[in-house]
Amino acid sequence: MELAYIPSPSRGVIHLGPIPLRGYAFCIIIGVFVAVWLGNRRWVARGGRAGTVADIAVWAVPFGLIGGRLYHVITDYELYFSEGRDWVDAFKIWEGGLGIWGAIALGAVGAWIGCRRRGIPLPAYADAVAPGIALAQALGRWGNWFNQELYGRRTDVPWALEITSSTDGRVPGLYHPTFLYESLWCIGVALLVIWADRRFKMGHGRAFALYVAAYCAGRFWVEYMRVDDAHHILGLRLNNWTALLVLLLAVIYIVVSAKKRPGREAVVEPGAADDDSGAASVDKKAESDAATTEDEKTSEADDEAKPVSEAKPESDAADDEAKSESEAAKAPRDEAESARKG
Repeated sequence: MELAYIPSPSRGVIHLGPIPLRGYAFCIIIGVFVAVWLGNRRWVARGGRAGTVADIAVWAVPFGLIGGRLYHVITDYELYFSEGRDWVDAFKIWEGGLGIWGAIALGAVGAWIGCRRRGIPLPAYADAVAPGIALAQALGRWGNWFNQELYGRRTDVPWALEITSSTDGRVPGLYHPTFLYESLWCIGVALLVIWADRRFKMGHGRAFALYVAAYCAGRFWVEYMRVDDAHHILGLRLNNWTALLVLLLAVIYIVVSAKKRPGREAVVEPGAADDDSGAASVDKKAESDAATTEDEKTSEADDEAKPVSEAKPESDAADDEAKSESEAAKAPRDEAESARKG
């Protein structure tokens, strides 16, 4: 009797009236939002405009979904075009089946189009979104849990995954939860890239290459544990060979790029710095206007108080005038007195 295991959901879709909410699609959508959110924060920190990552994602995400589906259909064509299969199922992306290799490759093409339209270097954009992509993969892997797919060998470990479905050749039982292993590995990759980027100021696509290399290293051993049908070459699954090849290319890129173009890009988005300086000028002008207004108010208050302070000099002038009149009236009397005595 198993004391502990990870249960699989009884179904992968919930219906809200006529609207089906599929767990696989929901995980992918949440992953995209997280990737765009984190990518935007990193892009702004590098000197880019807020919202640019989302604008380019409008191109990258659809291309990535198409690329991921194409890779899956091409490498597992027998699931859709063999005898007894319906080729229309190749378009049912919500039922699962996305190849990360095709998603990254064609997604990069979409990102390149979006970057080119805005005059942005693709490597700088890739560096900004790399950790977010890893987190998106970590979330997306839980879609396999909803679909009860892509699990590993049989096991009796406490964290084993219980498979209850018997469709498409599945055998109910307890298996290694490879979806969970890969999800946790992707979270570690995201943290690694963030740390390395801060520590070594990686630029010109090297942060993205580090993400690719680290993911491929984990994907190799996770792929080796899986038991679902796959094409084999020299005893290894096709995705194992793909992971090794892409890992090698990523490491070569990091070494060559570090020698040719060390450091980071000085400018990642043309005009973004001017926008910041313009905003700063507006703030300074507002502060100056506020100071001028305050000085004017102070001056007006002083002018209003001035007549009150000058009331005393006017009284003194009145006293002087009265004194002069008294002296003028006294002068004739003095002259008459002097004539009488003479």
